[in-house]
Amino acid sequence: MTLPSVLLASSSPRRQEFLRALGIPFRSFAPDVDESLLGGEDPFAAAERLARSKAASAASSRAATFEGETLVIAADTLVVLEGRALGKPADRADARGMLRDLSGRRHEVVTGVALAYRGVLVSGRDVTEVVFAPLDDATIASYVASGEADDKAGAYALQGLAGFFVDRIEGSPSNVVGLPVRLLYTLAARLGVDLLVPGR
Repeated sequence: MTLPSVLLASSSPRRQEFLRALGIPFRSFAPDVDESLLGGEDPFAAAERLARSKAASAASSRAATFEGETLVIAADTLVVLEGRALGKPADRADARGMLRDLSGRRHEVVTGVALAYRGVLVSGRDVTEVVFAPLDDATIASYVASGEADDKAGAYALQGLAGFFVDRIEGSPSNVVGLPVRLLYTLAARLGVDLLVPGR
């Protein structure tokens, strides 16, 4: 058995790095999907809905049909604080506000993952609890000025400088970065795709 052509429905460098680290050859294509949450929508359900929308959009694109059978991988990550979703900050003032809200508190990170293959779409979600140490305004300002918070859900990157702020996590670290690899593996298996296939 060989691994099918893989299309990552994302331009995220973090997700691309995960696939490279796993030795999975892939192409990337970022579908044009509205990432807004619906009014009153549960953020945990929203992450999975958005991942499914991205997978479906990418699967129907010319990018997916370029190399015959294609496994499409899509994901969407949200930071959730007391039931409120924190997406990517609108600007650096917004990023500072998010980090003040997260300071010294526990929050959750949810990533929805969706895979499409041979006309079948499967999905799931993973949740990790993250506890931030208390942060003073000077620390927050310095971090935001680094630029790392600019395009990150919740205005931080666990794998970057924000690792200094995380007191502890409970759950999958890869989920916080944006692609829970255990969930990816189990969803692919449901589609009959073995991501451990040798000689790929």
